Amino acid sequence: MRIAVSGTHRSGKSTLIEELSDLLPSYVTVDEPYHQLEEEGYAFATPPSVEDFEAQLARSIANLEDDARDVLFDRCPVDFIGYLLAHEDCDAFDVDAWLPRVRRALQKLDLIVLVGIERPDRIALSASEDEELRLAVDEKLKELLLDNPYALDVEVLEVEGALRARAKQVLEHLPDASR
Repeated sequence: MRIAVSGTHRSGKSTLIEELSDLLPSYVTVDEPYHQLEEEGYAFATPPSVEDFEAQLARSIANLEDDARDVLFDRCPVDFIGYLLAHEDCDAFDVDAWLPRVRRALQKLDLIVLVGIERPDRIALSASEDEELRLAVDEKLKELLLDNPYALDVEVLEVEGALRARAKQVLEHLPDASR
């Protein structure tokens, strides 16, 4: 199966990917586009600009073009649409121009695992974290993936609880042959 783990920053995505990688040793893990681009020398603005998120969106789409099976993706194109729609300069982002490419890319996924912010929040944040953006992106992702206003046509599993509980929810959702 091809599984993407989606969520706002500091929601537990990468930790869940690590846990799933241990539990599914035949799966390959694809790092999130931010880290891929950073390793290649891409210089992100602080805070990231619309162009920075569009670069990550393009990389996320490209990551899905490979047909390899049994892959865990840290993020998917919907993550970056969420960030772009929550960005202070969101008017500079044309979601309609990206949707055909995003829909085609998402067809290559079998499942998106949504890791949302829980109440109470399980993740401790530093004083420098942008809590307002984090909450706005979480809300956008839930809208995009659960309400599906753009007809993205992908299966979504929203997980909650402690790390082991989240991993168990994902494993229980997989066909036996995928484990």
